[in-house]
Amino acid sequence: MNGAPGSRSGRVRVLIVDDEPALTELMSVAVTEAGWRPYPAADGESALRIARACAPHAVVLDGMLPDIDGLQVLRRLRYECPKLPVLMLTARDALEHRLDGLGSGADDYVTKPFSLEEVVLRLRGLLRRAGAEKTRADDSVRVLGDLVLTVETREVHRGSTPVRLTAKEFDLLDLLMSHPRQVLSKAQILDRVWSTGFDGGGNLVEVYISGLRRKIDKGHAPMIHTVRGTGYTIRPAQEAR
Repeated sequence: MNGAPGSRSGRVRVLIVDDEPALTELMSVAVTEAGWRPYPAADGESALRIARACAPHAVVLDGMLPDIDGLQVLRRLRYECPKLPVLMLTARDALEHRLDGLGSGADDYVTKPFSLEEVVLRLRGLLRRAGAEKTRADDSVRVLGDLVLTVETREVHRGSTPVRLTAKEFDLLDLLMSHPRQVLSKAQILDRVWSTGFDGGGNLVEVYISGLRRKIDKGHAPMIHTVRGTGYTIRPAQEAR
């Protein structure tokens, strides 16, 4: 995450750091509808790891996180990327708290409760000033919870641990992570991972899903789920079933 944001080509990437899953989901939807790509993180350590992996163009950062204080996260982000635009969120509206955030390097400040439209407008202003809205579509890095997949290098990490996958396992995980929370049928998976009209030989998809689970979910809260009678989906481990 060295240098100015936007050094990679690609769709604008917005890191969203908040420990409230419902609010994070709403902000992710708003960011997607604005034409940007959301990267959610539920705590400070995840935020710093994801920031280093995806090189965001802007950050929406809650001031109160369950592990590292939001201001500490802000200072570390600012140290590693001095020009990264950061919009702070807080439930505290006292003047001294706003000054603390701005003094630590935040570019703008929004107090909860807020409207999603206001967040998008403030982000758009920060991105415009940073020159990041001119970037083109980039699908080279996918981040879901603590799972990171890099298309260009075909590398996968769960947390800080590298995950070794076969070529087809990687393609299958890439497909699932390209459609987070969406249920994909066996037919869709066969068509996109193998080829149109491919004879799946019965339980081919189940075998590869099982292999992915052993490698991705082993020792962690599960991310890959079976929707009985429908297909398969992937979602962040912290989300309830």
